Amino acid sequence: MPAPVAAVDAGGVTVGQQAAGGGVTVESDPSPSQNSSNEPAANGSEDDGKLRNTANRQASAAMGGYGDDEYVSVGEVPLPRADNFKRVSMLPLVFIIFYEVSGGPFGVEDAVGAAGPLLALLGFLVFPFIWSIPEALLTAEMGTMFPENGGYVVWVSAALGPYWGFQQGWMKWLSGVIDNALYPVLFLDYLKSAIPALEGGLPRVLAVIALTVVLTYMNYRGLTIVGWVAVLLGIFSLLPFVVMGLVAIPKLEPSRWLEVNLQDVDWNLYLNTLFWNLNYWDSISTLAGEVHNPKRTLPKALLYALILVVLGYFFPLLTGTGAVSVNRELWTDGYFSDIAKIIGGVWLRWWVQGAAAMSNMGMFVAEMSSDSFQLLGMAERGMLPEFFGKRSRHGTPLIGIIFSASGVLLLSWLSFQEIVAAENFLYCFGMILEFIAFVWLRIKHPNASRPYKIPVGTVGAILMCVPPTILICVVLALSTLKVFLISMAAVVIGLVMQPCLRQYSTLMVLNCQEDKKKFLNPNAQVGNKNANAALYQIYYSFA
Repeated sequence: MPAPVAAVDAGGVTVGQQAAGGGVTVESDPSPSQNSSNEPAANGSEDDGKLRNTANRQASAAMGGYGDDEYVSVGEVPLPRADNFKRVSMLPLVFIIFYEVSGGPFGVEDAVGAAGPLLALLGFLVFPFIWSIPEALLTAEMGTMFPENGGYVVWVSAALGPYWGFQQGWMKWLSGVIDNALYPVLFLDYLKSAIPALEGGLPRVLAVIALTVVLTYMNYRGLTIVGWVAVLLGIFSLLPFVVMGLVAIPKLEPSRWLEVNLQDVDWNLYLNTLFWNLNYWDSISTLAGEVHNPKRTLPKALLYALILVVLGYFFPLLTGTGAVSVNRELWTDGYFSDIAKIIGGVWLRWWVQGAAAMSNMGMFVAEMSSDSFQLLGMAERGMLPEFFGKRSRHGTPLIGIIFSASGVLLLSWLSFQEIVAAENFLYCFGMILEFIAFVWLRIKHPNASRPYKIPVGTVGAILMCVPPTILICVVLALSTLKVFLISMAAVVIGLVMQPCLRQYSTLMVLNCQEDKKKFLNPNAQVGNKNANAALYQIYYSFA
């Protein structure tokens, strides 16, 4: 369904945009006469009219940073989404979060290889308190405050304005695409011991392309399908580690868990592995507009997923390091399948390899869903051309999916460590903006509606962001020169891209003033209304 867009020229009053799947209204305060004549048409019911005049609207004034216009909280107007698309319920949402963050213990082996058993176990127990819990709490508060597609892009836009919202969207989308390029690599790493032809060359290239196409099609078919597939894949992926833990009980030697050599620790690899395996809790926010009753469902789903993720890492590591003599050089990608063979035999190894393959499929479809719906949310905000906001007949953002899949194919040549380091670097920049937006909105709009609010005051909110911010600085400082240069180049592209788009759209609008006047007259006959709508939408958001 085309996204209705309304705008006025310099002498007008109201500028609003609504698109299926999101939930944003940006407008100037209308006069009493305009309010009485326009609001019924905009809201469609007396109850909606009451919502628009709540105290929350006053508290939310000017949050959007769109010139002199007001940001009206999403909860105060009917969400302009297509209701014929089924929303995601609790259980699928938990497993989508699980796969956006984790997917199981596949990929944690490098933590043992980098630092040994003790630091690896401690890392997956302590790190959640430093990073995962603060990020999940922030996502619960901000995601329920702005329950629309776009997630963190909307948060940053509301606090810092659309320029920084665009930067947030660019860095987080690119980080997500880089992250998604990792999963075909991990998938093939787990299968190459069983299928040596996948080690390299043309067979590996064809396998990456085929896998990407199949999983992209799954995303195209709908978010509900993605959610229930994630549930089935999650159960299948975690079950072999439950079995492995039971079989390994007689072989456990607790003294192995205490092995540590602080003089021989690769801190860069260790921290990047922990960070990569325990971040991305905010990714689910870009799907908030597709969630059933997000103000109640999202916080609970984040809590359940947090428990599932931490247990899904800690107990397999406890089993693997306690039941088998530790040789740190062997603890690399895919080593859990070898441990499974040592503990339970070939049958368990095949099960773990199959679980790893299925897990990477789950992580791929979950991450692509987040990335593509983020682009849809940015289009609904007017930060991207309107065609990014178009949905397929299955309710999915077709253009966003195509762009995300193309990025995965282009970046799949990078190695595992390079992918992890590069996406962590970009992700860190985005998280800094999120922390700033979170604190800024707490200070500037303390009375705005927050269906879930972290039970701390402003000072507590600031203190909560300190440990993860310090961790971000450490991760950035430990990055290699190659990763630093590539990541900074990506950041600079984003900084330049937004002003260029703004200038281009401004010039296009100036050349189309007559068409603009015709477009704004609902009775006028304009040849290409959709194209004009996209132009004015971009122009206004960048103006």
